[in-house]
Amino acid sequence: MKAGDQMATQAYDAIVVGSGPNGLAAAITLARAGRAVLVREAAATIGGGMQTAEVTLPGFQHDICSAVLPLGVASPFFRTLPLEAYGLRWIYPPLALAHPFDDGTVATLERSVTATAATLGDDAGAYRSLMVPFVANWGALEGSLLGPLAVPRHPFALARFGLRAIRSAAGLAQGVFKDERARGLFAGLAAHSIQALDQPATAAFGLVLGILGHTVGWPMPEGGSSQLANALAAHLRALGGVIETGAPVTTMAELPAARAVLFDVTPRQLLGIAGDRLPAGYRRKLECYRYGPGVFKVDYALDGPVPWRAAEALRAGTVHLGGTLAEIARSEGEVAQGRHPERPFVLLAQQSLFDPSRTPAGKQTLWAYCHVPNGSTVDMTQAIEQQIERFAPGFGERILARSVMNTRAMEQHNANYVGGDINGGIQDLRQLWTRPTARLVPYSTPAPGIYLCSSSTPPGGGVHGMCGYYAARAVLKDQR
Repeated sequence: MKAGDQMATQAYDAIVVGSGPNGLAAAITLARAGRAVLVREAAATIGGGMQTAEVTLPGFQHDICSAVLPLGVASPFFRTLPLEAYGLRWIYPPLALAHPFDDGTVATLERSVTATAATLGDDAGAYRSLMVPFVANWGALEGSLLGPLAVPRHPFALARFGLRAIRSAAGLAQGVFKDERARGLFAGLAAHSIQALDQPATAAFGLVLGILGHTVGWPMPEGGSSQLANALAAHLRALGGVIETGAPVTTMAELPAARAVLFDVTPRQLLGIAGDRLPAGYRRKLECYRYGPGVFKVDYALDGPVPWRAAEALRAGTVHLGGTLAEIARSEGEVAQGRHPERPFVLLAQQSLFDPSRTPAGKQTLWAYCHVPNGSTVDMTQAIEQQIERFAPGFGERILARSVMNTRAMEQHNANYVGGDINGGIQDLRQLWTRPTARLVPYSTPAPGIYLCSSSTPPGGGVHGMCGYYAARAVLKDQR
């Protein structure tokens, strides 16, 4: 539905501004509780980062941002929804992740801890000892790790995890593993934190992504990440929710009457839209909110699969390129210091290898990005392709077309990606659980009826919808 299709005078129980995974999760939670809900989306299409489009050549479907979604399957909220009834199908590659090395070998993340450990040589036992207890207790951990700070239901399991997770990724990898294969694999997992790997709590990101690989896998939606957005939207409409696209919101005065307004935006956008409704002290805190490094993204249309030196990489949906712990740590450390690495850590997704609906017959897509300083306009295409060629000689000969997005293009596509930051703000120890500010209920603001439901609230970035779910729960509690 386009803006204006709905009567401007109609009152709603709640309005959600933004239709990313958290905005849609918030709207569904409210609609399930019998509330009349309107979603306003500035873009012509829903989904935020969950969008798929032809950006290179006709017939080549590329995920614009979100691609491989382990948290989409693991999300405690999404698991309660009948999304398969609306056409969502998950594809599970044989390997969640491949991490190749210069000698032509590869470490892999597989559903089995034992099978993964078997690729790690002398560190097989250390890997099993590290991961088996957390994999076995994931059901006890997920509620605490995918929600706001609260009294844990399983304090001993959380404490055991916390003793490992609070460490830096580099410190944990060097302390637990002896060889470069296991250290490099863990460094690549932890680098999803988009922080320097010597920072406290970066180990948490590596642990969680590894655990998810063993408990739910790293799947992708058939047809692209937009299919998850479409399924969420279809379920919302079935519950009576209304969605308007092409409906930007620049001031609160543009919205119909509602008892609550939930913003799937970052603090910067909230200040622009509703700053005049917020107390001065809270505004100052939002103005101090910190954004993290950005991403430089390249989508490729290829004339065949990537010619990996390590053939096992062709069985993986995701490939990490960076080699050793030292190299990955150097790359991420340079980004954190505002520099552009010559050999960046590169994250790849090979969706079309396992989902032929993405490309014409015999062709392939490749999704790639690296981390860069926030707001960077430096072209990292050559640096990314040199890293791919390093592990896949002849890759350049397969390229039919490419589409490039620097941090400005990322923000233009989605205003929540401030300076190219895809996590809605840096997720370091200072700002992981106190986002956007330190409040007992982080989703509410001091202004009655105004809430934040984006990844700028706990538990932060990722396609899981939990920020929206908990924000909606806060609304329902306030409206009792």
